[in-house]
Amino acid sequence: MSETIIRKMQMDEPDERRVLDLTSQGLIGRPVTRPDGPAKVAGTASYAGEILPEGTAFGVLVRATIAKGKVASLDEASATAMPGVLGVFTGERFLRNPAQGGADAAPVQGASEVAYFGQPIGLVVGETYEDARHAAYTMGVTYEPADDASVDLDTAKSERPDAKQLDQGDLDAAMAGAAHGVDVTYTTTPDSSAPMEPHASVASWDEEGVLTLRGSYQMLRHNRIELADALGIETEKVRILAPFVGGGFGSKLGIAPEAVAASIAAKALKRPVVVAMTRQHVFEGTIRRSETSQRMRLCTDADGRLTGFGHDSKVSNLPGESFSEPLAMTTHFLYRGENRRIGHEIRRVNRTCAGSVRAPGEAPGMLATECAMDELAEVCGLDPIELRKRNIPDQQPENGTPYGTRLLAECLEEGAHRFGWADRKAPGERREGEWLIGMGVASAARTNMTAPASARVTLRADGTALVETDMTDIGTGTYAILTQIAGEMLGLPADRVEVTLGDTDFPPGSGSGGSWGASSTGAAVMLACEAVREQVCLRMGVEPSALTMRDGEAMAGNTRRTLEEVVGDEPVAATGDFEPGSTTEQRVMASYGAHFAEVAVNQTTGEVRVRRMLGVFSAGRILNERTARSQCIGGMIWGIGEALTEDLVHDPRDGHVVNRDLAEYHVPVNLDAPPIEIAFLEELEDWGSPIQSKGIGELGICGSGAAIGNAIYNACGVRIRDFPATPDKVLAGIISEEEAGRLSSGQEK
Repeated sequence: MSETIIRKMQMDEPDERRVLDLTSQGLIGRPVTRPDGPAKVAGTASYAGEILPEGTAFGVLVRATIAKGKVASLDEASATAMPGVLGVFTGERFLRNPAQGGADAAPVQGASEVAYFGQPIGLVVGETYEDARHAAYTMGVTYEPADDASVDLDTAKSERPDAKQLDQGDLDAAMAGAAHGVDVTYTTTPDSSAPMEPHASVASWDEEGVLTLRGSYQMLRHNRIELADALGIETEKVRILAPFVGGGFGSKLGIAPEAVAASIAAKALKRPVVVAMTRQHVFEGTIRRSETSQRMRLCTDADGRLTGFGHDSKVSNLPGESFSEPLAMTTHFLYRGENRRIGHEIRRVNRTCAGSVRAPGEAPGMLATECAMDELAEVCGLDPIELRKRNIPDQQPENGTPYGTRLLAECLEEGAHRFGWADRKAPGERREGEWLIGMGVASAARTNMTAPASARVTLRADGTALVETDMTDIGTGTYAILTQIAGEMLGLPADRVEVTLGDTDFPPGSGSGGSWGASSTGAAVMLACEAVREQVCLRMGVEPSALTMRDGEAMAGNTRRTLEEVVGDEPVAATGDFEPGSTTEQRVMASYGAHFAEVAVNQTTGEVRVRRMLGVFSAGRILNERTARSQCIGGMIWGIGEALTEDLVHDPRDGHVVNRDLAEYHVPVNLDAPPIEIAFLEELEDWGSPIQSKGIGELGICGSGAAIGNAIYNACGVRIRDFPATPDKVLAGIISEEEAGRLSSGQEK
């Protein structure tokens, strides 16, 4: 093989070449099926806890049963005396909190200090899972409880980070002098990531002191560094494998306690150790989304144009954690208003660690923003769509930065046409028996981000291509998208491209998180393919501008050769390195859309059924119509959970999670999901990535819950401000209005 070529790009200016428009294989944008699909359907895809080396021992985590304090002792002697128990492990290298991902350092360590109920404090390893579980669940633990545990949000210590505060103009004066205004507070409950595949790690060490961890993680380039730092070893001594990940939704961005525990035990026992969390462990020992309280103050002039926009929020997290739910992400750029105030308060509580969950910031933040915009539309006497369109700013309202591509108005208009918005009635006017029917709308927006990424592409002697990167596929379609990009660039059908992922021995991809994977790692693959194409031109003696690659052949002028002929016995390999640059400062870039929902509200029970939904989105170049549509549908179903069902309950006495499994934590299921229509508007974003795509993975949840909340109001006249909108809350509003009607007409209750 010839020496690997490196092609680098830092995104400091827009890439207007639009390389993917100049190729001719015709793979980009098509609904190509997932190459990994058959393995997943057949059950042959290998997930983290399923491949166990010979001699693997089984570990089960021991978890704290107090909210705060110290572990005084573990009864290791009684545990190790039990049949099949190989050892009990704990120590200051054990993780106290799960990592957030991307910090390139271990999270908080030291299992002897307890910060929340359910925190891992030790590990029991046995010959069988049952041996380890019995010992872990019956082990005696003594504590030194702290008397200042804080599980009550109202009395918890409060912090206000300077970086998340904004005070521009005079919001109070704008509210006082406005023609129209609303001052309302919305609250949301905590959420769990609830991935289908629980966290699991299989650790083994070789004779050279190299740790191999097969784990369920999203960001391998960072996870490798986090794990090495936690164990106190060199990064080069760690290899992580994660070819298939059964969902993450933020909970697998950073390493969790089971990875470090398995690694420590495997080294001590000199044999592989697997630690797989139960569903209850996942709910209690990984991250949650914070509960929120959001005060929205919006005011307009007589024409319904915003003159003031206030967004004050309260969230929670463990003491010392730097992450806090960034609720005002879209508040900064979505709507106009020269007088602006953004407040952010963190309550420090001894509850499960809060972190990034399913569009952190925008998902709960837009739930409040978009419901408040509907309330404002009613006060202004404007159609909710007209109010939104009227307040789309010409430039970022806080600093004047120009926007990148932005088709928000077009999404709203197209959605209104498709959904039949013109047929929408006033609240309570549309009825089918005891069901009241209503429509709701909300804008969708998600900040577009990219991340450093590398990928290696090899054109092999048989005329096929190999793509290698540690990028993960968490169910989002990475295998398919990278196949399409490489096939398009090199003129190969999809079945002649092999994509291998999830191995830290490969070049470091961007990882799966922040909706940046396709644009970032996809750009790296494109760059590598560009370098390969140049080598093909050199071998053929033609100019790059004359080259066409299609169906396994390279053509230029009167020259036509198969790729096998071009490659011969010397494969061509190249690595693409993509880096974000100053374009992120030169343009405000985001993906946009519009959500429409129709709901039925039972006047007798307060039950809400979502009958149909529509999402119209603009997210740059759509790389694969099938996987993009699937991502949007999944996000919109998340929105159903956010609006109607999901509620992670903490016991007010000690902060433990009450509903810690999928029987009691209610994610939407098939019967909750209505027919969902997805439409994409054509768009290319030159400022974000050389493949002109934008993030789409989390866009579907941003605003979808608000569309449902607004539809509930349109159906029955009940404005829900405390989500999820469970039947008791809806019914209370309906009964209240009925009682008010009877009282006003002089009737007795």
